[in-house]
Amino acid sequence: MPPTLSRRTVLAGAAAIGAGLAVGSASPGRAALAAEQQFDAVVIGCGAAGMTAALRLARRGVSVLVVEKAPTFGGSAARSGAGIWIPNNDVILAAGVPDTPASAAAYLAAVVDGDVPTAKQQAFLDNGPRMISFVQANSPLRFRYMADYPDYYPELPGGMPQGRSIEPDLFDGKLLGPELANLNPAYMPTPPGLTVFTTDYKWLTLALVNLHGTAVAAECAARYAAAVLRGQTPLTMGQALAGALRAGLATAGVPVWLNTPFQDFQFDAQGRVTGVVVSRDGSPTVIQARRGVIVAAGGFEHNLAMRLAYQRKPIGTDWTVGAAANTGDGIQAGLRAGAATDFLDDAWWGPAIPLPGEPYFCLAERTLPGCILVNSAGSRFVNEAAPYGDVVHVMYDKNGATPDIPAWLVFDQNYRNRYLFRDVPPLLPFPDSWYDAGAVFRNPTLGGLAREIGVPADALCATVARFNRYALAGSDPDFHRGDSAYDHYYTDPAVRPNSCLAPLWLPPFYACKIVPGDLGTKGGLRTDARSRVLRTDGTVVAGLYAAGNSSAAVMGHSYAGAGATIGPAMTFGYIAANDIADHP
Repeated sequence: MPPTLSRRTVLAGAAAIGAGLAVGSASPGRAALAAEQQFDAVVIGCGAAGMTAALRLARRGVSVLVVEKAPTFGGSAARSGAGIWIPNNDVILAAGVPDTPASAAAYLAAVVDGDVPTAKQQAFLDNGPRMISFVQANSPLRFRYMADYPDYYPELPGGMPQGRSIEPDLFDGKLLGPELANLNPAYMPTPPGLTVFTTDYKWLTLALVNLHGTAVAAECAARYAAAVLRGQTPLTMGQALAGALRAGLATAGVPVWLNTPFQDFQFDAQGRVTGVVVSRDGSPTVIQARRGVIVAAGGFEHNLAMRLAYQRKPIGTDWTVGAAANTGDGIQAGLRAGAATDFLDDAWWGPAIPLPGEPYFCLAERTLPGCILVNSAGSRFVNEAAPYGDVVHVMYDKNGATPDIPAWLVFDQNYRNRYLFRDVPPLLPFPDSWYDAGAVFRNPTLGGLAREIGVPADALCATVARFNRYALAGSDPDFHRGDSAYDHYYTDPAVRPNSCLAPLWLPPFYACKIVPGDLGTKGGLRTDARSRVLRTDGTVVAGLYAAGNSSAAVMGHSYAGAGATIGPAMTFGYIAANDIADHP
């Protein structure tokens, strides 16, 4: 395992932040700015990919500046559950996971299905474990194994039912000093008085009906209390990931400029990228990058014009939970520089409920027994427990003569009595605002519910009757819900004979509107195995690199497991940094 940074070292970094040496909101004077306009490298974006790249550059002796458009750092990673999918890393091997390079390569190849060059896949597999070891040795970031969270396709060659994913361990936010106030907030705040890991949510959902779930809830409360008694501000998931990486940058002396939107690249006479233009304190500022620029500015999920140009309809920027600053600035600049792109039509999709204020990305709710997804005809059209990206792909593929957008998640009061739904405990009513927004409907009868949501009543009643027969038999011949080990992760082990399937029988009945939400877009600048940006003819845009959702995903149109967004983002940021350091 990597050595641990001392608390004294991390606190020294936090003190540097507090002194204004590395925080973007502390504007330097004109003389200081002039001295800081030249660096070996510039990283655009202060998310997981950008911070990993900058940390690696600094630790390899390359001077680097991070510029971030938003007033906060962390991007979408800070908002997320921060699962990280990296095969053969030290954390899972120490936990006894029987992974091998050969099985990981076979699985990734099967998932990607020819959409991504083998060399790029192999670069990810080779460098991912090294990246994990590096960040643990050079920041206060620590990881824990996400035990028994399956790969998303465990039945494919090399797939693992016990999974390969890890997540951040607890991080003390006080190590950030005043910079903690600049951390991008979580997408869904942790319940008050609890310190929750991603793997806890499965059991918190079941806390009312499962003894282990009750024990996990008590453990989350005890963990929070112990941290507070130690004088800590306990952070987990995306907050821990972004916070710990930011603390690593502070210790390494990396300057981070927040509120600094990127505008375009600078080029030399030979067409090499030699710097960037940013808006600094409202004025255009040129920053020279002697050795390279890394674009890690996120995707374009909040750019409606780009989404309409590249993606299937209907689409909406209000259905995404990606960071608000992700408007495709880096991708558009890459296009102007002649870069090729891939997968712009795709995203890290997931069924979402368009709740007032912000959509809710559905995970456990559509998988738990006692619910179904139906289309405008009142019919099921997909395995509700399938990986979230697959569910939305099906929504779009089948959205023709019989619209599947929006779809409806239908369940009964028995389901509501047993399970946590988002952050609403069992037995408690949903907020009135959900009903007022047209996101949720409730009716004493299935027929009445059907009329409220605009689907044929006879069809919905017949669909529920058919599904109830399958649930009682424990098998779903229509859509094979429960056939995959992944289907059973967010389910109720007390339900027999199939933990995915339970009949809908107890009134009143509920329907939640389901739209094609996403965690962010996954298409971007085409890169090679060294994270270098490529043109359509395969040549390299010299001096330009990309990682994270600014680059085309190594997962292609698919999704290998929990954290197959952040794991590759950090890895290709690490790869880009190494390439800059290796080629002065």
